[in-house]
Amino acid sequence: MGKIIWIKSPLAILAQNAENGIVVVGSKIIELVPKGAVPTSAYDEVYDASESVLLPGLINTHHHFYQTLTRAHPDALNKELFPWLTSLYKVWTNLDEAMIYHSTKLALTELLLSGCTTASDHHYVFSKNLENAIDIQVEVAQALGMRVVLTRGSMSLGQDDGGLPPQSVVQDEQSILDDSSRLIKAYHETHPGAMTQIALAPCSPFSVSTELMKESAKIAKEHDLCLHTHLAETIDEENFCLEKFGMRTVDYLDHVGWLHDKTWLAHGIHFNDEEIHRLGVAKVGIAHCPTSNMMLASGICKTLDLEKAGAIIGIGVDGSASNDGSNMITEVRMAMYLQRLKYGSSKITHQKAFEWATKGSAQILRRDDIGEIAVGKEADLAFFKLDELRFSGSHDPLAALLLCGATKADRVMIAGKWKVIDGKVLEMDIGQMMAQHTAQSKRLYNAALNN
Repeated sequence: MGKIIWIKSPLAILAQNAENGIVVVGSKIIELVPKGAVPTSAYDEVYDASESVLLPGLINTHHHFYQTLTRAHPDALNKELFPWLTSLYKVWTNLDEAMIYHSTKLALTELLLSGCTTASDHHYVFSKNLENAIDIQVEVAQALGMRVVLTRGSMSLGQDDGGLPPQSVVQDEQSILDDSSRLIKAYHETHPGAMTQIALAPCSPFSVSTELMKESAKIAKEHDLCLHTHLAETIDEENFCLEKFGMRTVDYLDHVGWLHDKTWLAHGIHFNDEEIHRLGVAKVGIAHCPTSNMMLASGICKTLDLEKAGAIIGIGVDGSASNDGSNMITEVRMAMYLQRLKYGSSKITHQKAFEWATKGSAQILRRDDIGEIAVGKEADLAFFKLDELRFSGSHDPLAALLLCGATKADRVMIAGKWKVIDGKVLEMDIGQMMAQHTAQSKRLYNAALNN
């Protein structure tokens, strides 16, 4: 059963009727303690949270861990999506297993230190040296104790077939489907509190065939998995779909059997009113990636319109070559500010931004066991202190996290276990990890220069 811990008297908490804290036993929250009350459960240990703002663990719904190796890459600066991708594909074709290991470890650690407890990664680069990329990611996530939804991405439509990526990063479709089935069998957990799950994620309409989209949908339905892809990120993508398939992006989504409530889409910017209605009726999820959308000048997601129609909104940091970071609390702030430009300050509150990054993101991943501080939910928690210069003079602690610009968590708990204490990941030498990661980044850069 484990120790019963009373997390007592937080400075502020993103939950109702829990002003005097929560009680955790094992991996779960078993009690909310209202203002002025004490736990009804016997407890073994008390953690004084009186200096901490307590949030549900933040949930990242879209990332590309390997891109931590190509941050601020000179070939990719100051470009929109398609030329940005084209410049980096020739670099990413040189990825190998050591690079995936160290980039995954660094990305997950960076996320963890920013209050993120669950992360979804979209890995779609499978060169000849990289057939076991997802296996490596599972190994790293399990060692760190991070909750992950790892998507088996793919690219099958190369430049020779009218697609965007070079042939060197394209796989044949049977190999993709066979490996997808293997990964599901090996790693996908279905029980409440699952730490490792698999989803299927053909990269985008401009990098996979219609047949692969359809076959992926069939496998996902057979195993009750989620589906994920990039969609409607830029006008270039819209034009590509019209030229290649003779239909707009949502029509294409429907055509390949993806317009349903087990699908979530990265970006989802360029939808018209009729498409928003259809996405809402189908309960499709949208991973809003504000920093990346600003960096690549892709546009602004119509979050409130999509929500009103019935779609689900979550937050993703996107790849660390278009962000160029993996910081979830910073991403929540960017989501709030970018969406205020579109909808106004009164409609995009700090509470709304937090909701997207917690409960909304959990719903996108079809998880009902995380994303909230509530009885019966997993004890995935992020603690932030307001002890830096940036917070001096602030009054509302929850609002201050975003308005004053929090960047790091003081403590993080996943499944009832402490993973970060005093702003440090337990049992990790950050300097050594960074040195190893930097060495892999330099190897990748030099490999691209020599090819």
